[in-house]
Amino acid sequence: MQPSCAVNVHVLPGGPIPTNAYLLTEPGLGEAVLVDAPLGVWAQVEPILAAERCRLGMLWLTHGHWDHTQGAAEVVRRSGARTHGHPADRLLYERPEIMRSLTLPGAVLEPVAIDRWLGDGDRVEALGTAAAVSHVPGHCPGSLMFHLEKAKAAFPGDAIFRGSVGRTDIPGGDFAQLEASILGHIYVLADDTELYPGHGGSTTVGAEKATNPYVRA
Repeated sequence: MQPSCAVNVHVLPGGPIPTNAYLLTEPGLGEAVLVDAPLGVWAQVEPILAAERCRLGMLWLTHGHWDHTQGAAEVVRRSGARTHGHPADRLLYERPEIMRSLTLPGAVLEPVAIDRWLGDGDRVEALGTAAAVSHVPGHCPGSLMFHLEKAKAAFPGDAIFRGSVGRTDIPGGDFAQLEASILGHIYVLADDTELYPGHGGSTTVGAEKATNPYVRA
């Protein structure tokens, strides 16, 4: 399902465990934004940018877990995109080797420098509109959600999935905190907002409020 405005959403799963990256393009402006960067995502991004004549200007990282950042350094080297993330995950971005026990054997972990630290209530101008930024911790301390209201689209990372929620049994996880994030930042969005999560298929706010068994509206 594509959002109802000029922004195109390209779903690009990648990495050793299927992790969603999202390439957002606005061909009329020649702009593009990438949400998260699993391993090898640049090989999928580059031909789309060429076909739509867009330049990748920003990389929005929903959180610092390795499966969402393993391809970030390559994306930055290839495109010069400015990176955005939450300071609570600074160590994960700058010293990803601390996640070694959570990775798959042989995983290559490169640090990524964040150009702009974001917090709850910030806005990022891009694609001819503005993305509202929400801090949604619980799965990871620095989890962010990016919401494009005009596009009726939100990118919550691993805070919520279709019929599920992010793990809280790993370092930095806290279910009570995650529940508060979902109730206070995600379920308050319009019911027809499309949620594009870090893993699995998309869903809507209304569908999760009605059926998600882990967090009830």
